[in-house]
Amino acid sequence: MKFEGRDVISIRDFSKEEILHILDVAEEMIPIAKGEKKSSLLNGYIMASLFFEPSTRTRLSFEAAMKRLGGGVIGFAQPGTTSMQKGETLADTIRTAESYCDVIVMRHPQEGSARMAAQFASVPVINGGDGAGHHPTQCLLDLFTIRREKGNIEGNTVALLGDLKYGRTVHSLAYALALFGVDMIFISPKELQMPKEVVEECREMGANIEVKNRIEDLGNVDVLYVTRIQRERFPDPGEYKKVAGSYRIDMDILKKAKEDMIIMHPLPRVDEISPEVDETKNAVYFKQTFNGVPVRMALLALVLGVVK
Repeated sequence: MKFEGRDVISIRDFSKEEILHILDVAEEMIPIAKGEKKSSLLNGYIMASLFFEPSTRTRLSFEAAMKRLGGGVIGFAQPGTTSMQKGETLADTIRTAESYCDVIVMRHPQEGSARMAAQFASVPVINGGDGAGHHPTQCLLDLFTIRREKGNIEGNTVALLGDLKYGRTVHSLAYALALFGVDMIFISPKELQMPKEVVEECREMGANIEVKNRIEDLGNVDVLYVTRIQRERFPDPGEYKKVAGSYRIDMDILKKAKEDMIIMHPLPRVDEISPEVDETKNAVYFKQTFNGVPVRMALLALVLGVVK
């Protein structure tokens, strides 16, 4: 099991054992992530944070992770201020950034851009989300959250609800849950169903999958993973209006669920979860948000080779 120098592009690049090792390292990082313990583990290392798309949680948690471990951060969150506005290619931007840093974290609207960047970079590239493609670090923190809240990943029934067509987080999570043999229920409007290839490949991996178009009985669900319908992914605004507001998790829905069912969401949300749900013990999405810090600390330490 070798992580040093490795790119983190897709969750499918990792075995079950490697994923569990990352989660174990993340557990050890929690006191540092909370600020209860100081660390200089990455003192002298620099992370380039290249965000070509808006981000709150991914960017801030990566930067917090690097700084909690004593490292430095350079980069941008507004690509309009870079030389790409003058016509510079992504390849040249990556070649430039790598000469200033030890690891690159990148978010880009183009699917496949992170893997392309990794081909040009000699330092590790971590994918912070590439279009409707992959979001491996979100997937890892989702698995970390499920394990912490439910005690295990295996043995749960997980319902993925919302925009399953364009949602890169649910694509990555479905593959990872299939790796752990988790039963899944895909719930979405017909227009936003999980891509057939994802469903078929997860079934080939041995996952038991149900596909539904409405929220019905949640009585057998242990984890409800809710996603936003992403206006920005729709080529036609009219098509977005047809499905906007298709579902909403509220107290009436919770009455039909298991008492210990947890509700997760990668955030941001719009109106798919009622604010009154926030105060219930079922809502773990803000814990999930925090978990991004120890998981990303673990990844940075592993790919930079300071933790084995």
